[in-house]
Amino acid sequence: MITVALCRDADGGADQTIELLASSPLVSRILVVHDGNPLSAWPKCQVIHGDTLASGWILEAVLKKVRTRYLLLITEKTAIDFGPRTLERLVDVMGTTGAGMLYSDYEETTSDGDRRERPVNDYQLGSIRDDFHFGPVQFFSTIAVRQALADGGHLPVVKYAALYDLRLKLSLTAPIVHLPERLYCLAVSPETGKKAKQGGREKNGDKSQHGESHFAYVDPRNLAYQQEMEMVASEHLRRLGAWLPPSFRRLPADRAVYPVAASVVIPVRNRVKTIADAVRSALAQETDFSFNVLVVDNHSTDGTTSIVSELTKRYPQVRLLVPERRDLGIGGCWNEAVYSPHCGKYAAQLDSDDLYGGPESLQGMVDALRGGRYAAIIGSYTLVDGMGSEIPPGLVDHREWTDENGRNNALRVNGFGAPRAFRTDIIRRSGGFPNVSYGEDYAVCLRISRDYRIGRIYDSLYLCRRWEGNTDAALSIERANGNDAYKDRLRTLEIMARQKMTAS
Repeated sequence: MITVALCRDADGGADQTIELLASSPLVSRILVVHDGNPLSAWPKCQVIHGDTLASGWILEAVLKKVRTRYLLLITEKTAIDFGPRTLERLVDVMGTTGAGMLYSDYEETTSDGDRRERPVNDYQLGSIRDDFHFGPVQFFSTIAVRQALADGGHLPVVKYAALYDLRLKLSLTAPIVHLPERLYCLAVSPETGKKAKQGGREKNGDKSQHGESHFAYVDPRNLAYQQEMEMVASEHLRRLGAWLPPSFRRLPADRAVYPVAASVVIPVRNRVKTIADAVRSALAQETDFSFNVLVVDNHSTDGTTSIVSELTKRYPQVRLLVPERRDLGIGGCWNEAVYSPHCGKYAAQLDSDDLYGGPESLQGMVDALRGGRYAAIIGSYTLVDGMGSEIPPGLVDHREWTDENGRNNALRVNGFGAPRAFRTDIIRRSGGFPNVSYGEDYAVCLRISRDYRIGRIYDSLYLCRRWEGNTDAALSIERANGNDAYKDRLRTLEIMARQKMTAS
């Protein structure tokens, strides 16, 4: 009933998996993608020369050889131990649900005996990012796959994005179903297991993935990969009726009266070690316009409030805003600032543990907004440690952005970048920020990009500090999954809004 396709490296990490699956009466054939030495004389095995199932020509070769009802793809070149009757479970659920693809939770184990659960998220309309984590085992209905390719077209001739393309096309044909059961165990190195336990998420909405892997999509060395992924994602949005052409609404006239030209907004809670540096960084800005600093203190308990209060006495530009409510996230604190009578015509972001890169940062962002072309401006940042020394990957400038397709590609990648500055009236017209502490910036930028241009500054304007006190420096898998699911939900809502927009 099942054809298996997997990759094997020279170390033979997948050999245990091959032997296990070859012994199953449900498995008809095992297609081993391999460029190394000839394989042992395992039954049921056939070699396809190559190194990855993500390649268009390799995945096409695999699909041509499938004569069974189901296809099991394994994307990791390491040992996988399937639980008792896992294949039978997959076959049964596929048959009863009519799913086009199944994937499940799993466990990870290291050679020194550590084990941990690895839950994954449910798939939804907005789960279109190319790094959505299915786990290494994906179970397909062959009929659904062939129907998806008949409806959506052949696999593209690509090196990296074929499996991504297949998944997106399949999602329009049949359900992609998450089975919340640990059906197998994946062997990982002790180092990988340790890093996973420690979490290690980068700070801020768009800077959040495990370790440096998040920054792969802004690494110039990965340009070809990213171009393929963007092409596939854009075609999927066209099929969905959610792709937007590079034509934008005219920015409305802003006749409101503001107390200053710009406000630097700093939401804060319990940042006694860093808040003074952040405020002084804002005050050090050299501008040809008036500005203030709005510190929204979300009921700190560590002395942060006292520090900001002292700064307001010394610097009239600094205003301390303390919300009446105690249920606000970072987004809610932003709303306290942008809807207050103290907010300027432009609102610029500064996190409570970060710094502007120099005295010209605010001037550069406001100049771009004053040109009248953009509703928001996003600069570039440099990643530094707690002492201010640059750490990898250094400059993050989001050069993958284009005016022609940036707002579409933004639905694929995990964020827009930093620092951000907005026309205050546009934020108010758009309904403000969602009251959350993760993804609030991404939500607002998606909403603005639906109608208006977002401009970019590729010079570093901002120092993003990594230190042990970052609230998201060591997220659990469950919390990280929750964050990812929320951003996928934002994408779902945005796709629905764009579908409605293009249909009208």
